[in-house]
Amino acid sequence: MKFTVAIDGPAAAGKGTISKAVAAHFGFAHLDTGLLYRAVGAKVLGGANAVDAAEMLMPADLEAGNLRTAEVAEAASKVAAIPEVRRALVEFQQSFARRSGGAVLDGRDIGTVICPEAEVKLFVTATPEVRAQRRLLELQASGSETTFDEVLADVLARDARDAGRADAPMKVAEDAVLIDTSEMEIADAVDAALAEVERRRDLA
Repeated sequence: MKFTVAIDGPAAAGKGTISKAVAAHFGFAHLDTGLLYRAVGAKVLGGANAVDAAEMLMPADLEAGNLRTAEVAEAASKVAAIPEVRRALVEFQQSFARRSGGAVLDGRDIGTVICPEAEVKLFVTATPEVRAQRRLLELQASGSETTFDEVLADVLARDARDAGRADAPMKVAEDAVLIDTSEMEIADAVDAALAEVERRRDLA
């Protein structure tokens, strides 16, 4: 069975948590496509050329231990705006999406560019302030010293870059279901996603 769930949305909206929960519930494979760009960003920070890094990316690169830092996240957002980088990573994502047994992919352009024919499309979002507070707590838990205002500025800058890039900008697909987690418990957001996937799977 080939069944693709495309989950898009801005940083810290909860799409990663929701994606993992959906994949686990239905036994689908899961790909955090942001890790592809983080892995390329990490290589660029190490001195590599962005396009070369994308073209030579290996699955093992997604296991690097430094991919969740704020510095790598910033680099990932920048390399994701390079059309040649995006093109180099499209085939990897599309192949994963149509694997047998079902797949969940989360990112910025899954439902609009990578998998426009996905059986389920979700767009998970939250206000910038809520997302900044969540990210601040994550960074503080990892020992990073930063402030809410700094994190909010970073969130807004990333949103503008992701939504404003010429190639595959982040936007809500016309047939996507919107899940706003600003005032939702994560369990409720997961339940909403599971219900939509179940509904679409029954129709497939």
